[in-house]
Amino acid sequence: MQRHIDQELADLKTQLLRMGALVEEQIERAIKALIERDANLASQVIERDKQVNRFDVEIDETCIRLLALQAPAAGDLRFVTTAMKISTELERMSDLAENICERVIELNEEPQLKPYMDLPRMAAWTMTMVREALDAFVRQDAALARKVCADDDFVDDLTHQLFRELVSFMLENPSTITRAIRLTFIGKYIERIADHATNIGELVIYMVEGKIVRHMTPPASQPG
Repeated sequence: MQRHIDQELADLKTQLLRMGALVEEQIERAIKALIERDANLASQVIERDKQVNRFDVEIDETCIRLLALQAPAAGDLRFVTTAMKISTELERMSDLAENICERVIELNEEPQLKPYMDLPRMAAWTMTMVREALDAFVRQDAALARKVCADDDFVDDLTHQLFRELVSFMLENPSTITRAIRLTFIGKYIERIADHATNIGELVIYMVEGKIVRHMTPPASQPG
């Protein structure tokens, strides 16, 4: 016989995945706005952040109600508390997509500083991390979650590489400083999105295995 809470947990998962899909789209559209220098698209992303915020509030309310009325235990309790924390991570990712778009609008007021190669590469890797983190949550796949955590190192390396390149622009030509700083900010925003994906990976490991891996050596990916 199916427990009443099972349907509520399934609904919560659906709600979270809808939020995740919207956040993935926010990130993708923010990077598209950057590459195509599309201020209108950037403005749309900024406006749609309100939808993500509503999801965050609704999921929090659902989780609090489940905790108060259903008193979930063991795995169900870990699922509910993990879902609540994941919604917070996703909301922060959307905030960072909004930050990217604010810098895009500012950058469009001047000529493009350089061809955008590293930033789209960083963003593509980061979006894969976000997608795989959510897949790990759905499938309760701790091995995939560990892969997401390990992949964060690549984004960190690209961020450092981009920073060094932009510093060289600023040193050679002071007129590029404002644009280079804004691009540095965008690189940092993308890196922080990857950090939030890593946080989701760590939360999934906790949900599946009951192990808290935050503030520890990053878990290595399992051989496939």
